[in-house]
Amino acid sequence: MILSDFDLRNYIKAGRLVIKPFSKEIVRENGIDFRLGNEVARLKAKSKVLDIRRSGVTDYYTVEKGDSFVVYPNERILTSILERIKMPTDLMGFVQLRSTYARLGLALPPTIIDANFSGQLTLEVLGGSFPVKIYAGDRFCHVIFAKLTSPVEKPYMGKYQRQRGVTLPIPDKENRLKKHR
Repeated sequence: MILSDFDLRNYIKAGRLVIKPFSKEIVRENGIDFRLGNEVARLKAKSKVLDIRRSGVTDYYTVEKGDSFVVYPNERILTSILERIKMPTDLMGFVQLRSTYARLGLALPPTIIDANFSGQLTLEVLGGSFPVKIYAGDRFCHVIFAKLTSPVEKPYMGKYQRQRGVTLPIPDKENRLKKHR
């Protein structure tokens, strides 16, 4: 079941869904618009192979802070939302780019907010055919919240729990496929 604006306001009033800072203008008909944060991480052009089991990723990104950013053609950046959220164990969210930005050629790969997630979202944004300037504080993505049929038995407690600002990838060094006999 997708939550309406009425349901979302009640979840927020009851403290079951926490959004800080909160502004009533971000609650939309069937979801919540989150605002762009003031930080991006740009992938650097590198010829050195990144071995996700042995290398750190920080050498492959440049982090910038500011009031606005240009997303260049075919560029991939990481950015975050302004708001911090705390999800209850009976809701999950589907993150979509607001249609204005999609109409400008930007794209956001499918992103899910797990039940019990807490922190700021880090989003991957893909550049289109021409440079687009984006501004911190503008409504940037839309989250549609879905009520689960029951609270999850194994709430999200992953490596991105409580992240703040843009969070670079954290490779799973121990998450290797086991050999089958």
